[in-house]
Amino acid sequence: MKVKKTVLGGWTKAVRWAGVMGTAAVLAACGGGGSTSAGNGNLRVALTDAPSCGYDHVFVTVEKVRVHQSASASDSEAGWTELAVSPARRIDLLDLTNGVMEELGTTQLAAGHYSQIRLVLSNNTGSGNSAFANAVQPTGGELIALDTPSGQQSGLKLQAHFDVAAGQTADILLDFDACKSIVKAGNSGKYNLKPVLSVVPRVNTGIQGFVITTLSLSTTAIAAQQDGVTIRSTAPDSTGKFSIPFLPAGNYTLVVMSDGHANAVVTSVPVGTGTTVINGTATAIATPVSNMEDVTGAVTLTSGSGTGAQTDATARALQPLGGGPTVELGNQNVDSVLGTYRFRLPVAAPMKATFVSGSALSFATDSAVAGKYAIQMQSPGRTTQEKPADISAGPATVDFNFAL
Repeated sequence: MKVKKTVLGGWTKAVRWAGVMGTAAVLAACGGGGSTSAGNGNLRVALTDAPSCGYDHVFVTVEKVRVHQSASASDSEAGWTELAVSPARRIDLLDLTNGVMEELGTTQLAAGHYSQIRLVLSNNTGSGNSAFANAVQPTGGELIALDTPSGQQSGLKLQAHFDVAAGQTADILLDFDACKSIVKAGNSGKYNLKPVLSVVPRVNTGIQGFVITTLSLSTTAIAAQQDGVTIRSTAPDSTGKFSIPFLPAGNYTLVVMSDGHANAVVTSVPVGTGTTVINGTATAIATPVSNMEDVTGAVTLTSGSGTGAQTDATARALQPLGGGPTVELGNQNVDSVLGTYRFRLPVAAPMKATFVSGSALSFATDSAVAGKYAIQMQSPGRTTQEKPADISAGPATVDFNFAL
């Protein structure tokens, strides 16, 4: 099934900021956008994605979007409004990068404040595409149906605080992070869908530039980060062009990562009311070739009954640069059965430049941190742990243990 994709234009007008799951959300309002009765407005919803890691396709099939004014409303309570996607739409999340969105539709809502959104996916049933309604295809492998959350029929829950004004349209953009949402299930050959969703700004602001096309573009990711946390990321197109839209105003660190190459970091990239262009094709970012090594490990949980795999944890690969900042080079859920993780990282030193408007990027090699990383492990309800990982002389193993 061919799906329609839309790239955001410049018509929206930001009217309100709202914090959602640690991510800022902008709700845009405009006149029109569909007929409304007195006291009603409209809600328009679209889906987008960050680049995935190690997959050729990640499919989800969307049936509906549900919204409620109460953040604590259960799925059976009165007061839900539904935006039906009919027929249910099978979407390849990996098509939704570089500002591409999948419009899910518009529905009328009573004017007021709303605090909860649920994204409802289809079940894997029947044969053909319906048996793979939600599925993943590892690079070079076959399509595998995803095991989905038991509560998915009531919808994947997001806390989202937004206002709908009478006679206006509130714009919501759901960012479905495919890379973080796919979790390997041990040696079973199965994969679990553990959805990581957030609401991102739907405004015409962001960062744009070029990387050299001799990079392995299929493994290249460009991330806009603040304080070592990726806010949004994307992958370049066949010309090396990348665009990271929907960014709140502020200063960002841009990180370029590509398999077989050193990382490139551009600091102090400002985002204001438009798109910041950091370079053109003549000055496309080119990173040196590098050997790659693995950092692997296992996470365990010790309790009164013994020690076993801790499967509810998230691993982050970080690199503190000389003079700052610290950048994030990977973020993944550990294996849902074994509690293991794996990062593939460059041995060569990263390159670093400071963005200066109107000037070409001038990179310097940060030799002191070549092959030196930190692995951070987070587990709900437990103190975050961080340990060094040095791959300058070969692969490294870094294990973690949490105690009850």
